[in-house]
Amino acid sequence: MSFTFSQEFPLGEKAPEFKLKEVTSGKFYSYSDLGSGMITVVMFICNHCPYVKHIREEIVRFANKYISEGVSFVAISSNDVENFPDDSPENMKAVAEEFDFPFPYLYDETQQVAKEYKAACTPDFYIFNEEARCVYHGRFDESNHKNGLQPTGTDLADALDQVLDGKVIPKEDQNPSSGCNIKWKSGISPF
Repeated sequence: MSFTFSQEFPLGEKAPEFKLKEVTSGKFYSYSDLGSGMITVVMFICNHCPYVKHIREEIVRFANKYISEGVSFVAISSNDVENFPDDSPENMKAVAEEFDFPFPYLYDETQQVAKEYKAACTPDFYIFNEEARCVYHGRFDESNHKNGLQPTGTDLADALDQVLDGKVIPKEDQNPSSGCNIKWKSGISPF
């Protein structure tokens, strides 16, 4: 596990399209299916990362709250499952069911989607507005499994509240996410 900060994804950039398999239903979903005309949170997470495990229950609570306000959520796992079998689709399905994920949990087998989103770590969060333009890319909050702070989702909540109120999130309010690096397959260059 290598500690990594998120890479910059340009604000105003259109959400890269994808078509990925959802692990609990076996259905394929695209960004258009999940985020068309809605404020959408795209999360890069995985099963084994301690930074994700630290906030996983809070992510579920958080998503349930904002889904009730009309926000769409999607989680994507892009890790190399050959070397990290805890992140396999079967294990993703088990975690999604155990924690009752209220959002689709998609498997990015080729890792192309992670590359297009410039995802570098887990967890990594993006907010796209109704026009599918990026308005936030950053952390959930300042907590992690090492600093003893309880997860609250404060950073992401502040950003979502501003977007829901029709405000622009200042660049200086966007702190990079950090956590485990995405586990790239051998021979795949991330960026």
